[in-house]
Amino acid sequence: MQIIKVPGINGLGKTYGCERAGNAVLASLKEIYSNEQGKPIDANLLDLEEIHLDNKNLDMTNKLIYENSLEAYDKEKVIFLGGDHSISYSTTKAFMKYCSQRGKHPCLIVFDSHPDCMPANKNPTHEEWLRATVEKGFQAQNVLIVGLRNSDREELDYIRKSGIRTMSINEVLTDIENACDTLMEFASGKELYVSLDIDVVDPAFAPATGYKEPGGLTSRQLIYMISRINKMKNLRAVDIVEINAEKDKVYDNVTVKLGAKILSELL
Repeated sequence: MQIIKVPGINGLGKTYGCERAGNAVLASLKEIYSNEQGKPIDANLLDLEEIHLDNKNLDMTNKLIYENSLEAYDKEKVIFLGGDHSISYSTTKAFMKYCSQRGKHPCLIVFDSHPDCMPANKNPTHEEWLRATVEKGFQAQNVLIVGLRNSDREELDYIRKSGIRTMSINEVLTDIENACDTLMEFASGKELYVSLDIDVVDPAFAPATGYKEPGGLTSRQLIYMISRINKMKNLRAVDIVEINAEKDKVYDNVTVKLGAKILSELL
């Protein structure tokens, strides 16, 4: 498994601090000695890489993320530590290319309180990366968003017209076991990429993020769902984004610690 730090931000000025999350999460991981499956964790033995980026040059930033992530897919499972959600545009575009080259069918499960489906700019921000990904050719019926609870009307129209699937918070709360079964069935027979925006979690558990949306998943629920997904042999990539390490200082780094906890369960 490879872990790649991707300190990219293109969040309309609202995500400064997310570029520091990768280092912060890895530092916090050193305080986790084993995960819940009983696997020992030694952060010093991890296969770590970093894509060195200049966030003032978005064309070059997206090019570097694309090229490096495409190369990474040739290895075992890869975990990208953002950065804000704009990095997922380039990593998923590369994922499409990787699958196309090998005759595989990609699918994408996104944990997010927002759909990120506003009309896309040339270099998509964290508010439209998913729509840009679909418009670049990722089949909408192979995209499933989990946890939506605040969507612009234009985004809702786009989701309905495009055929992107969604799973509401209430569906998860009603029967989390069935929700996990649905996710696994959705991804069956495909190469799976999971994109995890930390704001899918209720801000009571993850306060240091750009857009706090009350009523989200608990940290326990998300860890359980990720642990279930991690058992799937077709899981190829995960990104963890929108953790603002700078803002988290006033919250005793609880958001960073949750990111490290999630990472530990993926190892």
